Amino acid sequence: MTTFSMYSASIPVFKQILNSLLAILDKAEAHATEKKIEPAALLQFRLFPDMLPFTRQIQIACDFAKGAAARLGGLDVPSYEDTEVTFADLKARIVKTLAYIDSVPQDTIAGSEARAITTGSGEKTKHFTGQTYLFHYALPHFFFHATTAYDILRHNGLDIGKKNFIGTY
Repeated sequence: MTTFSMYSASIPVFKQILNSLLAILDKAEAHATEKKIEPAALLQFRLFPDMLPFTRQIQIACDFAKGAAARLGGLDVPSYEDTEVTFADLKARIVKTLAYIDSVPQDTIAGSEARAITTGSGEKTKHFTGQTYLFHYALPHFFFHATTAYDILRHNGLDIGKKNFIGTY
C-alpha cells in the first residue's frame, strides 16, 4: 500500500511539468527558427495586454516550484534574478530549478502538512499550514503560470497538445 506524502504531492509533480516545459521550449525554439519568427516575439508575447509575457510565466512557474520545495522543506527560498531573455536562458532557469528541487531532502518535506508557512510581507503576508499552502496556493499558482506559458505558444501556432503539457509520469 502506498501512502500519501507531501513530498509525493509536490516534488514529482513540479518535476513532471518543468520537464514538459523544457521539451516545449525546445519545440518553440525550433518553431521560431523554422517559421523565421523573431524569438523575442514569442518570448515577450502576452495573451492580453494586462497579462504577463511568456518569459515571466516561465520565471514565475519556476519560482513557485523552488519556493514550495524550500518552504515545505523548512529551508530558505533561493533567489533567482529574472534576467532571462532567450529560450536558452529559460531552459537554464528550468534546469537550475529542477536541480534545486532535487537537492531538497525528501525527509525535510515529510511531515510538512502542519508546518507553519508564511509568504509575502506587509499587507500581502499570508499564513498557511504546509498542506494548505501546497494544495491551495503553490500548486494552483504553479499550474496557472505553466499553463499560461503553454497557451501562449499554442496560440502562436506551436504544434503542441495536452500530451506535451502533461509529459511523462
